Amino acid sequence: MTVPVALCLALAVASVWIAALALWRLRTALERLHTVTFVNVAGGGAVLLAAWLTDGLSPRALKCAAIWLATVLVGALLSHVSGHALHLRDGERR
Repeated sequence: MTVPVALCLALAVASVWIAALALWRLRTALERLHTVTFVNVAGGGAVLLAAWLTDGLSPRALKCAAIWLATVLVGALLSHVSGHALHLRDGERR
């Protein structure tokens, strides 16, 4: 494993730890929802970069890119729907 690949993987792990600390610090469910999106984008992007640095332009790296893109798109949709449901739930409590 080369140094840039190790740094990318360390960045992925660091993004998960940052999100875990944010979950502990943030108060509302809507705020905490952002940490999941952060891990999907930052952690997944770092793993994708590590795959590209390791393999270059290969079918495996392209599959990693497709999986990351699908995760980001579906994750954005799920975050939006979950946020909307939380917003409606919190509106009913008032």
